[in-house]
Amino acid sequence: MKKIGIFFGTDTGTTRLIAKKLMTRVGEEFCAKPLNVNRITADDFMAYQALIIGTPSYGEGALPSAELGVKNGSWEDFLPQLETLDMSGKTIAIYGLGNQVKYGDRFVSAMRHLYRFFKDRGATIVGDWSTEGYEFTGSDAIIDGRFLGLAVDNKNQAMLTEARLDQWAEQIREPLKQSAGISETEAA
Repeated sequence: MKKIGIFFGTDTGTTRLIAKKLMTRVGEEFCAKPLNVNRITADDFMAYQALIIGTPSYGEGALPSAELGVKNGSWEDFLPQLETLDMSGKTIAIYGLGNQVKYGDRFVSAMRHLYRFFKDRGATIVGDWSTEGYEFTGSDAIIDGRFLGLAVDNKNQAMLTEARLDQWAEQIREPLKQSAGISETEAA
């Protein structure tokens, strides 16, 4: 079994595409195939000590859900399965998709919901990201002047996405490998 899980919530496929690109960049030899949270169980999620999770922001910065029009459900529908579980020992990197022009007052705000959920259950969150180079007026996904994870705007800054993915994958790779117990010999 691969040691780093990648899970996403999406209805349009862009969050899935970013998950696949991150799998390649972090290391296909370590990362499991990215899966939509509407297709997994709590046991599937809990099987990993190291995870990359992604979400777009809906409405006023909400997580995607069946209630908000996601056909087969998403994060908001899946998280209740994990509410009573201890996430201590897990290391999680979060990425979020948004549109900083059209929704600049709540850019990638849904990341904050995932951050709080997993942090409150004991997980270590890695992969905070600079707000430099973005043009938005507000976001709930910022602590101490930095995004809680990678912010992706494929609508207005698609030309920057690949470089951002490269840099972020480099940043999160070692903490995730360490949490997953990937040895130097496995990494070689």
